[in-house]
Amino acid sequence: MYKYWQKAITFKALLTFVQITGSLTQNSALNTSIYIAKRYLFSRKKMHAINIISGISMVGVLIGSAALIIILSVFNGFEEVILSLYSNFTPELKIEPRLGKTFNPNTVYFNSLKKDPKVFSFASVLQEKVLIKYGGKPFIGTIKGVSDDFMKKGDLDSIIQTGSFTLKHEGHDFAVIGSQVQASLSISVRDQLTPIEIYSPNRNAGNSTTELDEFNVRSINPSGVFALGQEFDDLMITSLDFARDLLNQPVNVSSLELRFKKGTNIQAMQVAIQNKIGGDFTVKNRSQQNAELYKTLNYERWFIFMMLVFVLIIAIFNIIGSLTMLVMDKRKDIAILTSLGANKQLIQGIFFFEGMMISIIGCIAGVFLGLVFCILQQHYGFVKMGSANSLIDAYPIALLARDFVLVFLTVGAIAVIASGISARLSIKGLSDIKQDL
Repeated sequence: MYKYWQKAITFKALLTFVQITGSLTQNSALNTSIYIAKRYLFSRKKMHAINIISGISMVGVLIGSAALIIILSVFNGFEEVILSLYSNFTPELKIEPRLGKTFNPNTVYFNSLKKDPKVFSFASVLQEKVLIKYGGKPFIGTIKGVSDDFMKKGDLDSIIQTGSFTLKHEGHDFAVIGSQVQASLSISVRDQLTPIEIYSPNRNAGNSTTELDEFNVRSINPSGVFALGQEFDDLMITSLDFARDLLNQPVNVSSLELRFKKGTNIQAMQVAIQNKIGGDFTVKNRSQQNAELYKTLNYERWFIFMMLVFVLIIAIFNIIGSLTMLVMDKRKDIAILTSLGANKQLIQGIFFFEGMMISIIGCIAGVFLGLVFCILQQHYGFVKMGSANSLIDAYPIALLARDFVLVFLTVGAIAVIASGISARLSIKGLSDIKQDL
């Protein structure tokens, strides 16, 4: 009985102070709710089941927040690695005809663009479907003949699995083949005695007497095998001269691939080139050239994010259970507060801020833990990929500020909903609590 009245005097003194300083205005009621919520959360009393449940809820939010930061950062790292590999192969801008397969690049504007000081490389490309045969096995692939400027790109050897990215050596032409071509035909780069045969329709065949006269056939040895993606792995890359001879196309090209010096505004260049060449051509940047790749990366990112958010929702909504038990444990405190003049808003505020504190503390601790893990992974790479054939040894990490903001906003939004539900439950049966006094 003494403890009960001692508690009542404590609350009465608190509310008397509040009434004197602000007569239970909105701000004072808010401060009172926060003060009491902190007392409940950080009480030094003997550990009860309620404190254990609240701690479990906080740990759940911590783990969920840390997982979000780590998974998003790993996904950012994979995205950077994939896009860097594609950037070594794909140009910053690609000019193609809107209609037809080829066009004549020998125009005044294209010649002047080639000499533009902002342009780092200006590669002419001739591309066409062909029949590839090796050891008697056929395969329908695509030959891509490129001019010398194509070799000015980034580290092309980074996408090579076997051999090297060599198109000409000592006056001889070589081909760099995609992994799909190599796997389908069982081509060995080391076997230079068995060349690859390439068949293409002969444009000048006319009324030929034999079937072989209807095709141009050329032989070439492979120098390397590259792996980049399904849309590229059926390619066979050769010099432009070899492709022109095979396809009997001495002037026209399929596309022009442009790379620019550092500091160049690619978007401005794209608009300027498109305005100059008109509607007969299309000018595509990297995201437009690889639209499916960018869509897939974005879809995967949001799918993973939503899965982790569902886990986080379960963790945060455990707060409702812990706060419901806290309401039951603090029935006498609620009754004393209401008897001393506390309104429903103040009572709701206590348990609302209790839930928000549990969520925010768990979120901050989880984000910090995730940040520390990501920094250690960046520097030491202790979590390995587990594959000897992978291009990277350890899981890549890329930290972005937007991910931290997104996690805070997500946790905050879910916490507001969960805490609001708990706060509404705290005033239900308030009349029954008063009758217990």
